[in-house]
Amino acid sequence: MEAVNARDGEPSVGIVGLGYWGPNLARNFDDLPGVRLAWLCDQDESRLGHYAQRFPAARSTPRYEDLLADEELTAVVIATPVVTHFELAGEAMVAGKHAFVEKPLALSYILAAQLVALAEERGLVLMPGHLLLYHPGVDKLKEIVESGELGSLLYVYGNRQNLGKFRRDENALWSLGAHDLSVILHLVEEEPLEAWARGESFLTPGVEDVVFCYLRFPSGVVAHMHLSWLDPHKMRRMTVVGDRKMAVFDDMELERKVTVYDKGPEQAADTYGEWLTRTGDISSPKIPNDEPLRLECERFLRLLRGDGDRIAPARNGLAVVRALEQLQASLERERV
Repeated sequence: MEAVNARDGEPSVGIVGLGYWGPNLARNFDDLPGVRLAWLCDQDESRLGHYAQRFPAARSTPRYEDLLADEELTAVVIATPVVTHFELAGEAMVAGKHAFVEKPLALSYILAAQLVALAEERGLVLMPGHLLLYHPGVDKLKEIVESGELGSLLYVYGNRQNLGKFRRDENALWSLGAHDLSVILHLVEEEPLEAWARGESFLTPGVEDVVFCYLRFPSGVVAHMHLSWLDPHKMRRMTVVGDRKMAVFDDMELERKVTVYDKGPEQAADTYGEWLTRTGDISSPKIPNDEPLRLECERFLRLLRGDGDRIAPARNGLAVVRALEQLQASLERERV
């Protein structure tokens, strides 16, 4: 299949789902050069009418089938509840459309693996919307880890907490954990060999509002996640500890998104084996102020044009779903 199959070589996209996140995707694809926002799709007629006025150049419909039947449509962008991802993405690729799917890719590893296999078989882009992977701060954090500045990686932990948004259709692990898990796997570059989780359902029975997770990787690196929408603090933080230095990505900081601490343990030659602490400089590299969602949409368009490994994002998304499923199984065991 050609990388782009739209009119005049310009890719066209259709947004499916105009609830919380879909309008942000529509805004970016409408604003980016070299792409045409061709369709808006939502079953809520009033919502559809509202955004049809906002994006008048796009056709609007409550029927997903209309997008699939449009031979000039290059790709669908799916921003619907996670329970619909497998069906909608699968139908899109069967119809020859590339697919951008908001995180996570599917509700189970088996379903996600089927989507990845379909994308590979048909040579299509299947990109899960793991937004943090396109955040300039996370990009810088990855660069610091790869440079060896921190030394050998020891452990990573994430804090993703807030008061709300309370959900009934997915727990804090799947709603919040997919973000931090995608970053942890990106930094460690391994899949966990051990994963356990414990959570509590205080607001809705069977839907954990707070979840604590532990991951151990083949290299010996360990990771922890504290996930909650029932917390007095709004936190979006990832801490990386090496044997030489430590670094923190804090998305709530307006200016110091990434901070590197020259801190660590040290054995002085004149001691009897005791470990001392070393405290040095604290530095904060400059981070571009680019909108992560725009960078993510640009990445999708580059993949449509044949720039880069078009199946790599799908494989990374599959690894996230596999780890989520392992953690969910641990949660369910702990309920008994």
